[in-house]
Amino acid sequence: MGFALTCVVLSFVLLAAHFSRHDLSLLAPLCLAIPLLLLVKRKWVPGLLQLLLIVGALEWLRTTLFLAAQRLDTGQPWLRMALILAVVVLFTLGSAMLLRTAAVRHHYGPELDRESTKQ
Repeated sequence: MGFALTCVVLSFVLLAAHFSRHDLSLLAPLCLAIPLLLLVKRKWVPGLLQLLLIVGALEWLRTTLFLAAQRLDTGQPWLRMALILAVVVLFTLGSAMLLRTAAVRHHYGPELDRESTKQ
């Protein structure tokens, strides 16, 4: 489970760096704060983080397509940049999928199950 959570945190750090570079001053610190939700042991946490990582992967994909088109228009090389960002897209999606593992589900699921049996 440690590997999965490390990948999730790293994905959000990469997104924070991306937003910081593009001067989106609200999104960068938000991306750094989101992984703190991993400390909340609730069943909805992995699903929410998974959704946010999928949105983040879509942002990386949008950025990849935009930069590739921009470089093609100016005659600059684009393939290496596109491959690097494609790896970042896949890493971000992979991090989202790691939140579906049995170990993560077990870690975040039992507490909610206990609460529902108390009521």
